Amino acid sequence: MQIVLYQPEIPQNTGNIIRLAAATQVELHLIEPLGFFWDDRHLKRAGLDYWEFSRVKRHLNFAAYLQAYPDQRLFFATTKTKRSYSEIRYQNQDSLVFGPETRGLPEEILRLQPEHNIRIPMCEKARSLNLANSVSIILYEALRQQNFGGLT
Repeated sequence: MQIVLYQPEIPQNTGNIIRLAAATQVELHLIEPLGFFWDDRHLKRAGLDYWEFSRVKRHLNFAAYLQAYPDQRLFFATTKTKRSYSEIRYQNQDSLVFGPETRGLPEEILRLQPEHNIRIPMCEKARSLNLANSVSIILYEALRQQNFGGLT
């Protein structure tokens, strides 16, 4: 599995996701521009001592990510669809793509494969969930379907 964060804005969220990626042994891809400096103390603190176990790659833009990983099956987390993340049968090499905290994924990305747009069900009054929580929810469902692939 791969987690892709498109232009993340909040260093603490990204740090928490780095820790999640390390604990689950999935690659994390960060699509620039980032909304913080790479050496931000909040990012480092949230990642704690998991940095050495994480596999983080940065890409100049989404096109560069797609070029580097052309055969990935992509799933795009958004509130702009009706399809639940739990309806998908995930595969080992899938990529889970998440947008920036304040605006979500842009329409041009959501239009790439609209049948792969997924959402986390929530009450109508809720605008969205925290990014790190959203990544955790969807990633763990994907891993559960694969019997947690080597995790203990």
